[in-house]
Amino acid sequence: MMQVTDRFCRLVLLLAVALLSTTVAQGQRAPVLQQIKAPHDYYFREMYLPQVSSGPQSPAWSPDGQVLIYSMQGSLWRQNHDSTTAIQLTAGPGYDHQPDWSPDGRTVLFTRYHDDAMELQLLDLESGTTTPLTSGGDVNIEPRWSPDGKQVAFVSTQESGQFHVFVGTLDEDRLMASRLNADRRSDIERYYYSAIDHEISPVWSPDGKALLYVTNPESPYGTGDLWYHPLNGDAAPFVVRREETTWRARPDIAPDGRRIIYSSYLGRQWHQLWMTTVAGKGEPFPISYGNFDTSYARWSPDGERIAYTSNENGNTELRVLQIPGGKISKVEVKERRYAVPVGSVRLSIFDSGGATAAARVSVVAADGRAYAPHNAWTHADDSFDRKQRAEEARYFHANDVTVVDVPVGKVAITVWRGPETRIEHRVVDVTADKQSALRIDLQRLDLNDEWSNWRSADVHVHMNYGGTYRNTPQNLLRQADAEDLDMVFNLIVNKEQRVPDVSYFSGIADRASSANVVIQHSQEFHTGFWGHLALLGLGEHLLLPDYSAYPETAAASLYPDNATVADMAHEQNAISGYVHPFGFPLPDPAKDTALTNALPIDVALEKVDFYEVLGFAEHRASAEIWYRLLNCGFRIAAAGGTDAMANYASLRGPIGMNRTYVYSDVWPGDPNARRDAWIGALREGRSIATNGPLLGLKVGSAGPGDALKFAEKETVTYSGFLRSAVPLDKLQLVRNGEVIREIEINKEGMSADFSGEVDFSESGWILLRASASGPHRDVFDMYPYATTSPVYVDIGGVGPRSIVDADYFLAWIARVRAAAALHPGYNSMAERNRILEHIDTAATVFQARRSLP
Repeated sequence: MMQVTDRFCRLVLLLAVALLSTTVAQGQRAPVLQQIKAPHDYYFREMYLPQVSSGPQSPAWSPDGQVLIYSMQGSLWRQNHDSTTAIQLTAGPGYDHQPDWSPDGRTVLFTRYHDDAMELQLLDLESGTTTPLTSGGDVNIEPRWSPDGKQVAFVSTQESGQFHVFVGTLDEDRLMASRLNADRRSDIERYYYSAIDHEISPVWSPDGKALLYVTNPESPYGTGDLWYHPLNGDAAPFVVRREETTWRARPDIAPDGRRIIYSSYLGRQWHQLWMTTVAGKGEPFPISYGNFDTSYARWSPDGERIAYTSNENGNTELRVLQIPGGKISKVEVKERRYAVPVGSVRLSIFDSGGATAAARVSVVAADGRAYAPHNAWTHADDSFDRKQRAEEARYFHANDVTVVDVPVGKVAITVWRGPETRIEHRVVDVTADKQSALRIDLQRLDLNDEWSNWRSADVHVHMNYGGTYRNTPQNLLRQADAEDLDMVFNLIVNKEQRVPDVSYFSGIADRASSANVVIQHSQEFHTGFWGHLALLGLGEHLLLPDYSAYPETAAASLYPDNATVADMAHEQNAISGYVHPFGFPLPDPAKDTALTNALPIDVALEKVDFYEVLGFAEHRASAEIWYRLLNCGFRIAAAGGTDAMANYASLRGPIGMNRTYVYSDVWPGDPNARRDAWIGALREGRSIATNGPLLGLKVGSAGPGDALKFAEKETVTYSGFLRSAVPLDKLQLVRNGEVIREIEINKEGMSADFSGEVDFSESGWILLRASASGPHRDVFDMYPYATTSPVYVDIGGVGPRSIVDADYFLAWIARVRAAAALHPGYNSMAERNRILEHIDTAATVFQARRSLP
């Protein structure tokens, strides 16, 4: 089942439009491969589009079945399946993927990612030359030769921006192709996918008379079913296997023309290899097993072996499975023979105390391509500013002395270690067959002694979520250490019908936790109606099912609503918060007839402990809604959560990109006590949310989350600071939603110390925020941004009131009530009545906040 709400899909689309249409002169981060018009690139980009990895993947057999060609480190390599020596075939420009060997053995089709497009290429194995077959700037992927070598099937976004199968012929190295099917619009409502049917992963029948592919007519969830499409005569396409697949089914037909191998998570948490029949008769069965993913399966020409990609050991590896028999052989790479002159960089990283330090590292060679150690996970940013970069940033996490093979020439190296450390840039000149040693001594920002009591966590991480790699708590800890995090909350959640990390849940800190980092498995509760909740610190059990309001399922009811879910979480001593909230344009109850997000309802009912001001949304927009709630007298802690899919090769930022600092002068040695101290501090609002800038604010003797009480109006002194590793434009003191002081930052834009006085004549709140007007190449977010939680001010025992903001939320709640009252999915009138009672109670609370008591 889809975990993404209809509202959230709209949010992402609106956000993309806003990013592309504002401050164009300054440039803006925008997603990779914008020519794709399918919704929610966050998933198809990782699970369908090819990714660069330091390990091998996407194998293709030679016609004689003795040699494999595959993609590794963004190049094509060849290797005898029983050898340990890999021979590089391509070395750019760009990154090469998805090879397919021609039936005559002379050429290889593949796709090249370069210049913000994916184009098909033809590699001549004898000469080593490559010839472009497409050049329209589209996304062209999954090329497959027909059995006679005269035709090519592939998937392209040309014409519509949607994924469609094309079939063409080669004429003197020119590819002439046309769409297999015209656009077809689904008759049912879809979540997560386009209303236009797609077709992906085509493969030829052995006789060349048909194509098998994945498509989704009338499928509300998943990428669709396996379909067989005859190409000659009047025979109609038919369904071979109806199943809720993800982007990774990638079927392949056996040489006998009878059997299909494909990847499926059927009834399980991980993709394994399953077999079914071309005729579509009977039930499929698995032929591989394990708590890891297998994908990109390809039959050998003799039909007795299957080559595939596995992430059993974390990174990608190639395996060969014997059929029948089940013997599995690993295609090991012990020697790499490069196509270009190569040297290496030996990188040693030390912290400011002289101890070895883990860090995030980017290595870009003279050829413009990014490189990583042979055993490192390569990650790519999901967006970038075309005025700052030619392509997205790529990086890896280094936890020890690191050696990277790179082509000769100048190599640019960038090292990050969380917001408290300066970003280091170096250039090394690498010569052939030599190792260049580089030592990086990291320097901390100039922070006062009190800062040592601020402890950081990412409240929104998914350890495994259908990505390229297989993550574990031990590896998640290494990632967190490299990002200088004190704590990570792994939010267990469904991805389609599976919940990948469900077996890791425990009410106590994961045993992988160290003296530096606590790993806590928690939960994100998904609905297709109310908005998403993070539940931090569940002490007993996950709340199941992990979703509600899913049409076409037994979980179609709106019950449990988020208020009920929060109550169940609080019973386990957890805290709850709204995540990835809002974008521009802001919710407008006067126009948004489908407004269903329950945030104001649950705030009024005192169910919301924190709010992701920084997350997978628009930070300024999210802050505007937060300010309105604060103006009505509610106290809600600011939080930062990345929504990082920590096993992705392509993601919107590493864990900790959006993080939450809390103030806790007690930091026990026991991981569970540390978790409790951190959660307690966030519950009390002693927090800062940031993607880089570090802030301090004191108002009188009060800090973020504290409350000042006065009998009558009062003038109060304040002081604070800013420290940042990247330049900022604005540092602002905000009272009751209005900027009351623009604070001067030093000429580098990275530091400020300030003090002053502020008058309070009525109850309210005050906070400090910092931001840059546009993106920075070293911050993998829309723009640098940070905010403290408020310091609250109570004058005469009367809380803040705002008629304008209360009326805004009353109109919002009325929209939600209208939608909830008419919803057809309830299992009983009792469920409907409970929800409407919650909504009506919340409206009463806001009505009382319109004026002074």
